[in-house]
Amino acid sequence: MNDRLNTIVDLKRYPIHDLNSPIIKNLVKKCKEELDLYSCSTIPNFILPKSLEVMNSELEKQLDEVYMSKESINAYLYAKDDPSLPEKHPKRNFMERYNGYLNSDCFPKNSEMKYLYETEELLKFVSACLGISPIYRWADPLACHAYNVMKPDGILPWHFDSCEFTLSLMIQKPEKGGIFEYCPNIRAPGNENFDEVKKVLEGDRSRVRQLKLEPGDLQIFKGRFTLHRVTKVEGQKSRYMCIPAYVLDPYRVNTPEHSKAIYGKVLPIHIERNQARSDGLTD
Repeated sequence: MNDRLNTIVDLKRYPIHDLNSPIIKNLVKKCKEELDLYSCSTIPNFILPKSLEVMNSELEKQLDEVYMSKESINAYLYAKDDPSLPEKHPKRNFMERYNGYLNSDCFPKNSEMKYLYETEELLKFVSACLGISPIYRWADPLACHAYNVMKPDGILPWHFDSCEFTLSLMIQKPEKGGIFEYCPNIRAPGNENFDEVKKVLEGDRSRVRQLKLEPGDLQIFKGRFTLHRVTKVEGQKSRYMCIPAYVLDPYRVNTPEHSKAIYGKVLPIHIERNQARSDGLTD
């Protein structure tokens, strides 16, 4: 057993280091069924309380390095309008975004979250839950395991992720609001399903599901194929979330436009690897 992992994850309850254990086999089965149906599965109290305190402390020591930004974006994370499209096209529906990130390259070398993300145990467990192999850690040096910070009045509108799969680990919940909402499997490779996306953006809630996470909970999520948002944070307490990411293509990183807008800078790797996605979806 990995000694440090044993101080981060509740391995007695979730022995992810042993994929052949009956406990994990049953958990993997449950997660895969939920992911197939709802594109989302939650594992409560995955992180031990003491480790959660360490992660919270790590983030709060570096709050001055968080890149906060506010802009109007569409569901594909772009701020620029395209007048060539019909007026009511989803790509022309712009919504307010106000949140920030502690970029992955800011994490100290001995970071609790960085260590967990880089373990083979977590990678193999997530792969098993998805029923997809291989998957890869995201090569984007700014976004691969960033902390998402939503201050009071922060909001993250309807959008799709650039990476296929995301883990959401709640570090600190707000006093009120900051609720995760999602529309499972609303698009698929080669099928943007603009008509259904348009309905959601215009207020149709027939496909919308809600998820209330508690600190220490781990969510596995198919973020590239599922429209999702976080409602406005209310009260005086910020919402802290870590979002480790996994991909099907080990070469892929964020586009330069996304990296600049969301993480505050563009690195050479974002320019070198900027190319159309093989799944045919807007990135």
